[in-house]
Amino acid sequence: MERPELPRGMRSRSYRWVTATFGLVFIVLAIAILFTADSHSKLGATLAALIVGGLGGDALVSAVRNRRSILSRIGPLP
Repeated sequence: MERPELPRGMRSRSYRWVTATFGLVFIVLAIAILFTADSHSKLGATLAALIVGGLGGDALVSAVRNRRSILSRIGPLP
């Protein structure tokens, strides 16, 4: 199975550092969501933290493997 060709800008070292940084920010944000949730909304906060943390983890793994992350596949957000 062949790896899909990455756009030229995504091969650079700086792109990988930026992707890893965003991944770390999302993981820290997920931890902050868990710590700031009150007892009435624990289930929703846990679900949100799992989603945000999963996206952060995917960004970190993508930066290490030099692949596109899920966040980069979404496209330009407004």
